[in-house]
Parts: sequence; structure tokens; C-alpha cells
Amino acid sequence: MTNESLPVLIVDDEEQILLSYMAMMRTAGIENVMTMNYSRDVMQFLDKQDASVIVLDLNMPYISGMELLEKIRHDFPDLSVIIVTATNEIEQAVECMKQGAFDYLVKPVEKSRLVSSIKKAVELNALRGEVSSLKQHVLSLRQHLLTDKLEYESAFASIYTNSKKMRSVFHYVETIARSGTPVFITGETGVGKELMARAVHEISGVQGEFVAVNVAGLDDNMFSDTLFGHQTGAYTGADKERDGLIVKATQGTLLLDEIGDLNEISQIKLLRLLEEGVYYPLGSDTLQKNSARIIASTNQDLQNLMAEGKFRKDLYYRLCAIHIHIPPLRERTEDIPVLLSNFIEDTARSLDRKKPSPPPELVTLLSNYTFPGNIRELKAMVFDGVAQHRSGVLSLESFRKFIAEKGGYVETVISPSSQSPDSKIDFSGRFPTLKEVEQYLITEALKRSDGNQGIAASLLGLTRQALNKRLKRSDKKS
Repeated sequence: MTNESLPVLIVDDEEQILLSYMAMMRTAGIENVMTMNYSRDVMQFLDKQDASVIVLDLNMPYISGMELLEKIRHDFPDLSVIIVTATNEIEQAVECMKQGAFDYLVKPVEKSRLVSSIKKAVELNALRGEVSSLKQHVLSLRQHLLTDKLEYESAFASIYTNSKKMRSVFHYVETIARSGTPVFITGETGVGKELMARAVHEISGVQGEFVAVNVAGLDDNMFSDTLFGHQTGAYTGADKERDGLIVKATQGTLLLDEIGDLNEISQIKLLRLLEEGVYYPLGSDTLQKNSARIIASTNQDLQNLMAEGKFRKDLYYRLCAIHIHIPPLRERTEDIPVLLSNFIEDTARSLDRKKPSPPPELVTLLSNYTFPGNIRELKAMVFDGVAQHRSGVLSLESFRKFIAEKGGYVETVISPSSQSPDSKIDFSGRFPTLKEVEQYLITEALKRSDGNQGIAASLLGLTRQALNKRLKRSDKKS
């Protein structure tokens, strides 16, 4: 609650003065005013409810204003207290200010003087709150940077990762989640864009539902009907009114997946929704207001789509103010062990089986695969392997078969970070022979497979026996 929304508390043992002050406040536009006759009730009141400022009479029975001022300043040091008294004594005024009073007014108090003092006290409290909030934000950010601590760790529980890149994304999500601004999430198929959108939703603190819809393949009528709903008679078969998903996501989050496939007319409607927060249900000429947070996601390169004239630039720039990019699995292979362990456990539980132990070579095998389907593909691969498993250590065979079947259309990507400066073939001088290139490839494959000949053979597109022959032939020559 802001200081502006908290009540002004007036404490005086004279009823007529309380009524007079309340009238002054309300004619000045200060509506939230509370009064109290007995000074002995003030501390009990403050223990239960906050106040923006206290106007306190100095001479009262039971507990004097001076004694009460000391207690308030001790227990509630950020609360401003304005002293009002009929005694115009310099010594007393000085003592009150020493005790921490915000102002000292002498009865009869002019309306303008009292109102001005109260408004200044409220403004000061608001500034104190902003400074305190800023300090807390800076301290929190500093703590996060130093310790990598997340404030909402549980929101990311469904995203298994050990990657520093992903932790950086998590920190960014925590920073932007509560802004209410549309969010744009990009990443290849299967990287977990919907899971990240759900994390944004959870951290945002909105009260409504999380609603996801895949807009790929929807023509404009289907898009409008799905999102915005329709009125009775909007089209043939529309025999009753129906709300769209945007109503279901009221005060919540609406995820529009595969936004890159949206047709141009629907893009215009989405742009209006984002810019003005309004839409028309099908068959209606009455504008409806949107209260859902919009998140859009795609696995396409919208820059290329804009260059081809297939995606509106104004919509792109409206979306990209908050852009979350999720790196592919091949760029964070350190996540493979934790993903593998969790997927094996989840699959075994779903099949009501004991969790099998993976062979140590499995992580090496998977780390040398490019995963075009990313995490979703790894999950499918693990399910297939665990489903075929019978006893003992989990077999590599189903994983090798899966990769071999995919290998026909998977482009090999050599990450620069995986190459050492002395492992490159030099084409600047004498052109290398085929045997030299073969030896280089075999050496590199063995290095990437940690010396495992079976995995190295898979990388080279050879059988293990064929690789073994080449190695023996090389040993004899050396």
C-alpha cells in the first residue's frame, strides 16, 4: 500500500477540534482521515494499521503528546508526526523537533498551514519509501550477481539446467516478469519456450490463468474466433455466443505460440490488441478491453520474415521490447547430464519401473549429437531407451539407432569453442592429402568421444570394425 492511500490520523481529546480538522482535510481533497480521542489507544492502533502521518495534540490526559511522540518515534521511526498545541513556547517547540517531530503548529491552526504540512509529510514518506525500495533492489541485484541466487527459484523448477546461459535468462525473467509489458520468446523447436512463458506467468503475480494457443495454420476467422470469441449469428453455425481464449486469460497470461506463422490480417488485429488493449469479437461492433498479459513465441527468424514481407515490422518492434532467447541444447551441452538423469527418472516412474543406470559413455555420445529437436527430442530418445530396457545398465543401442536414423538430415555443427588452435587443418600452404585429412578426422573424433571407439566411429559414419582397421593401419605406419 502506498503512503498516499494510507489514512491521516488526527489525535486530540477535544471532539470539536477533531470535527474541524476533518472538515479542513476533506475540503482540501484529503478524504482518508481517521480521528481518535484518547492518546492511550494510539500505539495499539498503529500495531494493527499503518498511517501516512499523525497530527498529534500535545496536551492530553492519560498519555501526553510528548510522551506519545517518543514512543511513536521509537517504534515507528519512518512515521511523520505533526505536533499541534495551544502553547506557543520556543523551548517546547525545540524539544519536540529534537524528539523527531516533522512540524510544530500553534492553535488556532490555519487551514492552509495544516494542509500544507500534511501534504509535505506524505510526500516525504513517499520519497523515503522509494529510496528504501531502490536500496532493496540494488542489494538484491548485487546479491544475485555475487551468489547467482534467484528470488523465485521454484518458478523454474520444471526447467532442468546447469547452464550459466540459462541462469542468466532466469535472472532476466525475474527482472521483467512483473512489468506487464508483452514478452517475446524465441528459440528452436523443443527448447522449452512454453515452460519459460509459464515461469514469466508465475513470477508476474497475476491472478488469472495461463492460457496457451498455437496460432500456426489459423486463418483470420479461426484466429479471431479462437482468441476473441463471437456473437450469436456471427457466421453459419454460430448459434450461441462464445467467449474467446482472451477472456479465459482475464487477469492472467495468454501465450501465442508460433507467432511467425500468423497471417497478415491477424497480425494487424494482434498489433491493435498490443497497442490499444482492445479487440472486437466476431460479429460485434462493440470494443472489448483486454486485461491479459500477452506472450508471443516462435522458432522462426522474424528478421528474415520481415525482409520477405511476411511479418509486419511495427508488430515486431512492438513485441521485441522484452525479448527472451533460449539457447539450443547443442550450445549448452553441460545440461545433458542433468536432463538425462531427470528424464530417465521421470520415464521410469511413468512406466512404473525401477530407474535404470545409464552407461558412462551415454553422456559422451549425446554430447556429440546436434539435437535438432533439442530437449523435446532428448526426452523422446530417453523414453524410447527406457521403454526398451529390461535389466542391468541402460543400453546404448537404442540411442545409437535413434541418432543414426536422424543423422541423414542433421547438419553437423562444429562449435568454435570445441576446437583447439592446433587442431585445425592448415590450407594456407601445401594442400593436405586425403590420408592427412582422414587422420585429422579420426583424431578429432576420438578426442570428442573421450577415446570411445564406438562413439568415434558413429561420428565418422563408420562401423567400429572399420575404424579399428584404420587405427591399426595407422599404428603400423607409425
